[in-house]
Amino acid sequence: MRRAEPETRTTDAPSVVGVDLGVKTLAVLSTGEMIENPKHLEHAQKQLRRLQRQASRRVGRDKRTGQQPSNRWLATQARVARLHAYVADARRDGLHKLSTRLVRSHDVVVLEDLNVAGMLRNRSLARHIAGVGMGEVRRQTECKTAWRGSSVHIADRWYPSSKTCSACGDVKAKLSLKKRVFKCDCGLRMDRDLNAARNLAALVQTSSPSCGATVNEPDGTPRKARTVRAAGIATGRLTPRVSQRRDREAPARGTFFHVS
Repeated sequence: MRRAEPETRTTDAPSVVGVDLGVKTLAVLSTGEMIENPKHLEHAQKQLRRLQRQASRRVGRDKRTGQQPSNRWLATQARVARLHAYVADARRDGLHKLSTRLVRSHDVVVLEDLNVAGMLRNRSLARHIAGVGMGEVRRQTECKTAWRGSSVHIADRWYPSSKTCSACGDVKAKLSLKKRVFKCDCGLRMDRDLNAARNLAALVQTSSPSCGATVNEPDGTPRKARTVRAAGIATGRLTPRVSQRRDREAPARGTFFHVS
């Protein structure tokens, strides 16, 4: 089946949307739309726990003793694998529908460069964050915007989208995660995620080099070039080969040089 050609846009002004990904809500758009998180993994936890308890009561594989698993244990493991596959397929299908709708409805999509690996270190939220698939949203959006001719902008990882007021531009020094409503001295009172989404959309509209929205900029903060040093130099210890070379080049102890 041949893929249909992308639709041509007739509007002159590009449509820009900022997308703020989260756990409570899958995505909050700068237009005010909130997309609920389906939580496929959470809904399958009850059945997954039951299957895993069932497998623990049956004879499994033991590599130390060479014990072979029973047929009932293999059947339970197959059911667990099918359940994980169902959750993954349901999550992927929902993300495909979301990314396709974003690309078809808007010319420019603004996303954040999230440190997902660092967020997963939080043991209280690791399973919920992993169940969202934030990296998959970015990957799908980048692929589909490249094919349709639109563009995707990635905000810098350290851009304070949640701490910045979308009305006056004031930046808060601290903003705890439990505060879900953003309040500013200018009188703005708005949902925290909606305020962050509007700040992301404003990055492209302002087109400021310092705003953090880039097209071909490396993801996140670029790392400094690391200089490769000789073995043993960084620790202050000399390898036998280096020490022997220095002994040959250096003059013997007690040798005096005559200066004319």
